[in-house]
Amino acid sequence: MTDHAATVPDRPAFAGTGLHTSDAAVRRLRARYAANRRLQAMGIGAISLALGLLGILLITMVSAGWTAFFQTYVTVEVDLAPEALGLEPGTTEPEAIRRGDFREVLIDSVAARLTGVDDATARRALRDMLAAAAPITLRNMVMDNPALLGQTIEFRALASDRVDQVYKGLIDRELVEDRRTISDQQLRFYDQMVEQDIIAAPFNWRFFSTADSRTPESAGIWGALVGSFYALSVCFLISFPMAIAAAIYLEEFAPKNRWTDLIEVNINNLAAVPSIVFGLLGLAVFIQFFGLPRSAPLVGGMVLALMTLPTIVIAARAALKAVPPSIREGALGMGASKHQTILHHVLPLAMPGILTGTIIGLAQALGETAPLLMIGMNAFITQAPDSITSPATALPTQIYIWADHPERGFVAKTSAGIMVLLGFLIVMNGMAIWLRKKFERRW
Repeated sequence: MTDHAATVPDRPAFAGTGLHTSDAAVRRLRARYAANRRLQAMGIGAISLALGLLGILLITMVSAGWTAFFQTYVTVEVDLAPEALGLEPGTTEPEAIRRGDFREVLIDSVAARLTGVDDATARRALRDMLAAAAPITLRNMVMDNPALLGQTIEFRALASDRVDQVYKGLIDRELVEDRRTISDQQLRFYDQMVEQDIIAAPFNWRFFSTADSRTPESAGIWGALVGSFYALSVCFLISFPMAIAAAIYLEEFAPKNRWTDLIEVNINNLAAVPSIVFGLLGLAVFIQFFGLPRSAPLVGGMVLALMTLPTIVIAARAALKAVPPSIREGALGMGASKHQTILHHVLPLAMPGILTGTIIGLAQALGETAPLLMIGMNAFITQAPDSITSPATALPTQIYIWADHPERGFVAKTSAGIMVLLGFLIVMNGMAIWLRKKFERRW
């Protein structure tokens, strides 16, 4: 009787013993084994389908977003003579340097390496091949170090999105000129840059060090990262202690009556409320009633705390309930009071499960978009926030903003932002698993 599946097709091994050896019994056994095989096949198929869809998602996202992690630059030697910049010799004041004509000096430096830049139209075409941030970066460099005036330096100028798209092979050069974002004249300039080896696409550190921009070549995710950090910090500081206190009261102190039953039902229902409802609540209460600043991580964190609180309460109660009653009985038997038993024995043993639930709740909050849109954390912010009350955006809302732009360069930025967000979610869930394994106690 150790291997029924192997004996059923002919005759059970116990045939002739009087134990269910009829043909009807054999057919029923065959049907049961067949149903078991079908169930296993359905499970394997479901897992395979899920892995296949996940693979398609990842491949699509990576193929569309990997280019955002590399950015095209044009490297030229720039003569920072004060006369060329329109500055007085010996100028060192930052405000005076700010008024220098760095754009034209940069265009002159690039034009000196090319042929055919002999009229205003050609210079305008060349100017459009460099990002608007390139001369600003050069100006800020000189303002930080006025000793550069009068020297010739090697400068890496940020290329415009159209040049970046050509360099990465995302623009079909065979299309007619009026169907391309880059003109034939600009393509000739680009080919000269390639021949002279002054154009390259290194890793795009700018993507992780700058905030949002109207142009895709200058847009970065740093401002959204800082905004998400502030919002999650506020969320954690509010939801974590409140959730633990509520869970301890409901699990250890609250009498079992219809009022506590009503509270438990409401907590479970709040965990299933759509997130946009919490956004509407934050807009009506925190912004309109209390007058807190719009688009601020403070409000965003408070809204996310309301949304995360039920999840952490449920996880904390489950962790407290998992502590064996013998721990409580032993502590009470040794003379500990009720609150000493909970704070010194039960809570430390339940903390791994509580931390796991908290991290999972914060990971859920990190990916929420709808409540943050309702309170205005989708504003165009070009500087990273410096406090919880400064205007800010967050990772999911930044991705939403980029997805709404028509420029092709923002398509890659959107996918890259999703990759960064998924990376943070994977790290946070990995932390939850690690904490569970590290502090897990078996009784």
